[in-house]
Amino acid sequence: MVNLLINDTPISVPAGTTVLDAAKKLKINIPTLCNHPDLCVAGNCRVCVVEQKGARTLIAACAMPVSEGMDIHTNTLKVRNARKHIVELLLSEHRADCTKCYKNQNCELQSLANEFAFGEHVFLDLVEDHNYSIDRSSPSFIKDDSKCIRCQRCVRTCSELQFISAIAVSKKGAHQKISSFHNRPMSHVVCTNCGQCVNRCPTGALVEKTYIDQVWDAIYDPDKHVVVQTAPAVRVALGEDLGYDPGQRVTGKMVTALRQLGFNSILDTDFTADLTIMEEGTELLTRLKKALVDGDKGQALPMFTSCSPGWIKFIEHKFPEFLPNLSTCKSPQQMFGALSKTFYAQKRKLDPSKIISVSIMPCTAKKYEADRPEMRSSGFKDVDFVLTTRELAVMIKQAGIDFRNLEESHYDSVMGDSTGAAVIFGATGGVMEAALRTAYEIVTGREVPFGNLNITPVRGMDGVKEATIKIEGCLPDWKFLEGAELKVAIAHGLVNANKIMRMVRAGTAPYHFVEIMACPGGCIGGGGQPIPTNMEIRKNRMKAIYSEDEHMVLRKSHENPEVVAIYKEFLEQPNSHKSHELLHTHYVVRETY
Repeated sequence: MVNLLINDTPISVPAGTTVLDAAKKLKINIPTLCNHPDLCVAGNCRVCVVEQKGARTLIAACAMPVSEGMDIHTNTLKVRNARKHIVELLLSEHRADCTKCYKNQNCELQSLANEFAFGEHVFLDLVEDHNYSIDRSSPSFIKDDSKCIRCQRCVRTCSELQFISAIAVSKKGAHQKISSFHNRPMSHVVCTNCGQCVNRCPTGALVEKTYIDQVWDAIYDPDKHVVVQTAPAVRVALGEDLGYDPGQRVTGKMVTALRQLGFNSILDTDFTADLTIMEEGTELLTRLKKALVDGDKGQALPMFTSCSPGWIKFIEHKFPEFLPNLSTCKSPQQMFGALSKTFYAQKRKLDPSKIISVSIMPCTAKKYEADRPEMRSSGFKDVDFVLTTRELAVMIKQAGIDFRNLEESHYDSVMGDSTGAAVIFGATGGVMEAALRTAYEIVTGREVPFGNLNITPVRGMDGVKEATIKIEGCLPDWKFLEGAELKVAIAHGLVNANKIMRMVRAGTAPYHFVEIMACPGGCIGGGGQPIPTNMEIRKNRMKAIYSEDEHMVLRKSHENPEVVAIYKEFLEQPNSHKSHELLHTHYVVRETY
């Protein structure tokens, strides 16, 4: 332990603790900009400077480890003047038209300016006009260099958390900027559209590309029938932008709010999550049968999940030789979109050309996914507009809805019923757990042998998780699996996906089935979720996801009555010709720029 003084208060902390973290233990707030709990220490912005007795210069609290006998002061005149000048320097190059900015009132620089930089700004006339451009090429987000403060959070996020490095620091001094490869548009570099950079940008330099106005136009158009679907992770995070603490479940209020916004039908992505399990589980069992019984050595194993569009783009660019290992299932969002303009249109006797399909997602990459050319199997664009959790919160505020005092209500019928297995898609390991609940019962006729259906080995925040399920007591059609050990793995965050894929490429991965989600924590940590994000917030959202599962009447996908009905009325059976036509696709090698 190291003993020191902070603002004349003694404290003992473990060796290696930074001055910033030591101050937090005393409930002393030291402002930061470049620092983020998910990322390595950088010490770029210098907003966190403090005064150390006996030191010649101010020190960066985020980057300085404590030492025995330190005497730190966080709020001296020298410190406050330094912070004021640092913030003013940042503002001098920042296009601070706050009222027009999407991050207005949720901007860390704006908050610091309110505290430190009010009054006359002495540096405004000293900075040259860089004439920065705005990159709107990506379907998922906008990059506005004029609002960038070069804290490099986005750079560290892209390299440390996602192993992509689509952006980096270029040039030096006053001309330094965050740039893509050869300054190409973001749509023309190896970017997975995951939006993790957006979640950690402290200003409006990186924001999601919003489609709020287009959705309002569709709602107001009397000739359109607007259907909305909501992803499982949205219901445990939306409340954060509406005054709730992280981890509050607001499912019923969210449905009521969507109804008040004017959507014609409020349905649930969880319905097609259950459908995904039926299709994906059948696909896995079919691959295993062909490999083990028929001796087909061409079967691509392990099979990878295909729900995460950021992960899909990652494997297309980084490991294209393993594209055959991807499940051919579309994501639940895209399955829903295809069915909304076929099955749903038939059931409701609607012209599919007049249906506008909107999805509320925790994910910016879903905007990219909806634009993919493969996603038009209904004869139309399957999903017309994708809104993030944050965008839905904006719409609720725009409509003047008193969210806290809303009555709870239920999803509409026809693609509105779901099970707890679908809800847990929102957390890392959830797709795997849902698949195992159904696949094990299909093969053995019994529930998976874990207490209360909770398959704990696949849960939690470890970057890579592994589990082995021994299959015993198989039904006659599945006797070839008797005594087999099904080996599965789960990874979240693309840096962990890379670890799994390197094992697969090296031939050392013993798995049959692998779930990969692009974002930390899975969809609960998606690039479209409320800001800020950190490990504690993601854990609270995960806890809420599992709580929602345990409150559901049905908790296995194959027991969803609407899923049973759609196979009987429309799809015939899992992996049928009709299912493959609408719910499956094949990904191809993408050009690497």
